Amino acid sequence: MSPSAHSPPVDTDGLIKDRSLKCDPPQKHICIIGAGPAGLTALKTILETPQFNSNLWKPIAFEARENIGGIWLPAPPTDDPPLTPLYDSLTTNLPHPVMAFPNFPFPPSTPVYPHASVVRQYLVDYAAHFNLLPHIRLNTRVESVQRKSDQWEVKVSTGDTFTFDLVMVCNGHYRVPHYPEVPGVQTWLKAGKATHSAWYRNPHAINLGNTVLVVGAGPSGTDISKEVLTTCQTVIHSTSGAVNEDLDDMKHRGRLTRLEADGRAIFEDGTVEYGIDHCILATGFETSFPFLPDTVIQTGLPPDVPPLPSKIYNTLHGVFPLAKHILPMQRQFPHWSLVFLGLLVKAVPFPLLEAQAQTALHAFAHPDELDPEQEAKDIITRCEDIRQRVGSDNPLLLAKRWYRVQPLEQFDYRDKLNDFAAGSFPGRKVAAWERLMYLNKNILQTLWVELERSGEAKSWVKGVGEGGQHEWIELLQRMLQRAEEQGLPVVKVPQAKPAV
Repeated sequence: MSPSAHSPPVDTDGLIKDRSLKCDPPQKHICIIGAGPAGLTALKTILETPQFNSNLWKPIAFEARENIGGIWLPAPPTDDPPLTPLYDSLTTNLPHPVMAFPNFPFPPSTPVYPHASVVRQYLVDYAAHFNLLPHIRLNTRVESVQRKSDQWEVKVSTGDTFTFDLVMVCNGHYRVPHYPEVPGVQTWLKAGKATHSAWYRNPHAINLGNTVLVVGAGPSGTDISKEVLTTCQTVIHSTSGAVNEDLDDMKHRGRLTRLEADGRAIFEDGTVEYGIDHCILATGFETSFPFLPDTVIQTGLPPDVPPLPSKIYNTLHGVFPLAKHILPMQRQFPHWSLVFLGLLVKAVPFPLLEAQAQTALHAFAHPDELDPEQEAKDIITRCEDIRQRVGSDNPLLLAKRWYRVQPLEQFDYRDKLNDFAAGSFPGRKVAAWERLMYLNKNILQTLWVELERSGEAKSWVKGVGEGGQHEWIELLQRMLQRAEEQGLPVVKVPQAKPAV
C-alpha cells in the first residue's frame, strides 16, 4: 500500500504564499511518528501551510496507542517498559502561560501549575480546535522506516506499507528507562528491591517498606521522595553533589556509588545507609528509535569531533549530529527528508516544538536555505563550548550535556529557529516576560503551593484569561511581587547569551 508513487526530487518553491509554483509540482507525502505534543504540533503546522491547502502536501500521523497525548495519556504500569511514566499526582513544573502553545492558551481559570489531566485535556482541545484527528491513525505503530530510492518506506503494525518524502520523528523520549551504571543496581532490580520511576504511580501501589532510597535530582525524583515519605518511616534522597542533611524523616545524600545485597547503600563521600527496603531510580530515560535501522542511525557514541561523522548516532542521550538540533548532518539521504523534534530537555516544550516544526517544514520546502558548512561550524563550536564547560573531553559527558541547555539558551535558540523559518511562517520573538517567568518557575511554584494550601488559589485565577493572554501575564507579575514581599529570591533576567 502506498500513498505516493516514486516521484522527482522535491520542488523547492512553495512555502511563501506570494511565490509562484512551477509546472504543477507533485504531491508530497509526510509521515509523522507519534501523536503526542510533538506530533500534534507538527501536524498542526503542516495544515496551516499553503502547500496543504493547495493539496501539495499530504500528512499522516501514526500513533501506537489508543488515543492522542503521548506521555500525558495515562496508563497503568503493566507494560515493560510502561507506556508512560505519568504518576498520579503529577503537575506541571512550569506555569502554564509559559508552557502553552503560541496562540492557544490554556482555558480561563486554569490553575497556574495544572494537574497532568488538565494538560491531557488541553492537548485534546488543541487537536479538536485545529481539526487534527482526521489525519491521525490510532492504534497504528510504526515498525520500520527504510530508505528506498529517493523516498522512505514505512511499514506499520496493521501490515500496510507506505512511501513518504518526509518523515518527522516525534515519538518522545520518556519511554525507555535509563539505569545508572552503579554496582549492585542490576542485582537489586532482579531481586525486586529496586524499580525505575517509570513504574511508579503512587506510594500506596506497592509495599515499599519502612526505608526507601530515591535516586535522582529531577522533578520526578523530588516529587516521589516527598510522596513516599507519607507511607514509610524514612526516605533517603540521593542526588549528585548534595550535602548530607537530615530533616526529620528525610535524609539528603550525595551520588549513589554502590548498593549491597544486605540493604546497604554507599554514597560518593563514603557515607553508608543501612536497612534500605526499596530503591526507586528516578534516573531519566534513553532516546530510542526502534523503527530506524542501523543503516539510518547507529547506536553508540560518535567518533571525536572535529570532523563531523558521516552518519548520525543515537547516543541514548539524543541524536548527533543534527543541524539546528533537528536535521541530520550526514551523507546518506537529504537532510530535510528525516527530522527529529523535541530532543532538548529542561526546556519549555510546547512553544519550542512549534518552532522546530516550522523550521523542519521550511527546510523541506526550501532546502537550499540551510547552510551545511555553517551548521557544521556551529556544531563543532558547541562541542568545544561544552568540553570547556565540563572540563573534559569525555565523549559520554559530551553526549549527556548536548541537549541540556542553559536556562536562557533555549529562548535564544527558539528565536534563531523563528528567524530561519520567517519566510514561511509568522516570526515570533520570545517575550521578555517568558524569560523572566521561566527563571522564576520554582519561586512561582512555591508560592502557588502556598496559595493552594491556604485556599486562596482558586480566587487568584478565577476568570483570569477571559480577557486575553495579558491577564495571565499580569497574574504572574502579581505572584512575583508577592514573592518579593515574602523575601523569596526572585531572579532578574540577565543579558542574553549566544544561542545553542
